[in-house]
Amino acid sequence: MTGTGPTDEVTYDRTRLTQWRTGQARGDGMPRRRMLRLAAGGGLALTAFGTFPAGAASAAGPIVKPLPPEIFEVYGTNAETRWEALSGQGYLTPVDRFFVRNHTSTPLIDAASWRLKLFGTGLRGAPTADRPVEFTYADLLRLPSETITCAIECAGNGRSFFTGQQGQAVSGTAWKLGAIGVARWRGVRLATVLAKAGLTRHAVDVLGEGLDADYVTGGVNLGKVRRPLPVAKALQDVLLAYEMNGRPLPPDHGHPVRLVVPSWVGISSIKWLGRVEVSETPLVSPWNTQYYRLLGPDYPAEGTVVTRQVVKSAFELPWNAEFAAGDRQVLRGRSWSGNGRIRRVEVDAGDGWRQARFVGAAADRGWQRWEIPWRPRVSGVHTLRARATDISGVTQPDVTPYNTQGYLFDAVVRHPVRVV
Repeated sequence: MTGTGPTDEVTYDRTRLTQWRTGQARGDGMPRRRMLRLAAGGGLALTAFGTFPAGAASAAGPIVKPLPPEIFEVYGTNAETRWEALSGQGYLTPVDRFFVRNHTSTPLIDAASWRLKLFGTGLRGAPTADRPVEFTYADLLRLPSETITCAIECAGNGRSFFTGQQGQAVSGTAWKLGAIGVARWRGVRLATVLAKAGLTRHAVDVLGEGLDADYVTGGVNLGKVRRPLPVAKALQDVLLAYEMNGRPLPPDHGHPVRLVVPSWVGISSIKWLGRVEVSETPLVSPWNTQYYRLLGPDYPAEGTVVTRQVVKSAFELPWNAEFAAGDRQVLRGRSWSGNGRIRRVEVDAGDGWRQARFVGAAADRGWQRWEIPWRPRVSGVHTLRARATDISGVTQPDVTPYNTQGYLFDAVVRHPVRVV
């Protein structure tokens, strides 16, 4: 097996974009010349997402699990977890409170008839899509398993604050901070399955593809949701997960099998995995050329790839929560970063920044819970703020640089509360 090459998305993207431009990478869904022409003219963002404002839904479709309004805020095919619904829930996000990000609708797939199909020039004998190497659900269960605890977070988590705090129009689902969840995932290492399928030393890219319906936007069918990974990352820590928090994956979260790609943005963790192409030719898809790129006046014309998530913090409180004046309160929240564990959290309730106390151990791939006492004495509207610093020394800023799709919002969020 091979294992050399980039495992960070920035280096990988820079290489693939150059190869795609020069015709060395293979992709479909959007002609290269069209994408480059749009990028050169600054029109890529509108082509990719349309001109609908933040908060508007681009499609509607079913989500299988119940979505009680006290737990979720629903945006068409997507459902955001309300942060107050995580209060008192412990470290892991319960499955019934885990956010849902769908491009189309949740498919119902029978595990007994499901097959994982691997093919491509990066496997011995170059099996084709018509004659792939196949694994059943039972096959995966018989292989050595691994369990990891990590977050999955949508790249657009926090998008609404570009508009609400910074006065900037962006496109896409108007997530607040609830498009994240931390779960215990159990499954088989992708490296194990690739080895059994016959991975060759010439393989460079692995492209997972979902079994949900084709994604159609602007009258163009982009096919199944799919996004390539470098072989080095695929062999490093990627999981073919079939359990979530100790139970089989539920439909909305990828049943029967999904990818879990630690530290990379959520789109990489393809749900309802059905096919995996392994190629000795570089691969691209609309989900790393047309979508999930930072575009705007401060970025190159072709944009910059959306990489691992940024530092964020959230209070376990509803918007405009009410507190009694003079009573002692304990403010609780969670902070996280794609760079690794959180080193410090500070909270400002109008009386200056104070350091919060950590609750539980720090985690590299999840979040850090924290709490801090507060005794509000003056009635009226107050603003709570929390800012975190991660292990790499990155602290949440006051303002996030603008990008047209509202990705990777990391600024300190102003959380309004009322004291009565």
